[in-house]
Amino acid sequence: MEALQIGRAKLTWLNGGVNFLDGGAMFGVVPKALWSKKYPNNDKNQIELRTDPILLQVDGKSYLIDSGMGNGKLSEKQMRNFGVLEESSIDQSLAELGLKTRDIDAMLMTHLHFDHACGLTKPSGNSYESVFENATIYTSDVEWNEMRNPNIRSINTYWKENWQPIEDQVTPFEHEIQIADGLKMIHTGGHSDGHCIIVFEDGDETFIHMADIMPTHGHQNKLWALAYDDYPVTSVHQKEKWMNFGYSKQAWYTFYHDAYYRAIKFDHEGKKIDEVERERYDYK
Repeated sequence: MEALQIGRAKLTWLNGGVNFLDGGAMFGVVPKALWSKKYPNNDKNQIELRTDPILLQVDGKSYLIDSGMGNGKLSEKQMRNFGVLEESSIDQSLAELGLKTRDIDAMLMTHLHFDHACGLTKPSGNSYESVFENATIYTSDVEWNEMRNPNIRSINTYWKENWQPIEDQVTPFEHEIQIADGLKMIHTGGHSDGHCIIVFEDGDETFIHMADIMPTHGHQNKLWALAYDDYPVTSVHQKEKWMNFGYSKQAWYTFYHDAYYRAIKFDHEGKKIDEVERERYDYK
């Protein structure tokens, strides 16, 4: 597992699963001639995407950024349509670090689409139960409201089995919330109406987790938004704001979906000055 120390914070990427989605959908109106230079695609025009939670350890507390693809949650049709080749193995990843799911103090949920929230619950008999039984689950109140009351579009990604078993653990917030000293979740909207990013500052050290506003290194261009975005103009404006902020701090940008990089550090002009590559292997 790849790890990165940023000030007081240690980040470790867990194995949350992998799927392959259409590259055109992931890059929206951007022509393939442009985006394919930034991120590889296969002969079906699909791109490889991870769904890997980040274990964030700060001041003796253990947090997870998003929850992975989960296990036993998807039908055969969903597995095929979403291009899922591997489900989560969070238990095993945590065990390698001497931890269990009950040791997680809080879940920092950037949003609650199925590929980020399926790992919150697991099948139990004829129902579902919480995976991270002792964790407080943070998400924006806008996201939490839509999760429970999806519209005609979002009903396909906000599922009852991902929220009903954990509703007593959820702490929604309005604009931003401080999780620990220097660690904040901030509501941005854009990808979903309730989408959030995570910002950590410790002296001169900073990381920004842009979640699905910049899901991979290939999405660095401030104007490149996903076809999946509910509010793409908001995504563009929020990306511009937080890329400018991050460049000024020479911040690390961390990724949940990127199959090639775990994190990249940019200079004041947006040029890469450091990186953490993901160890890759072939899927059969």
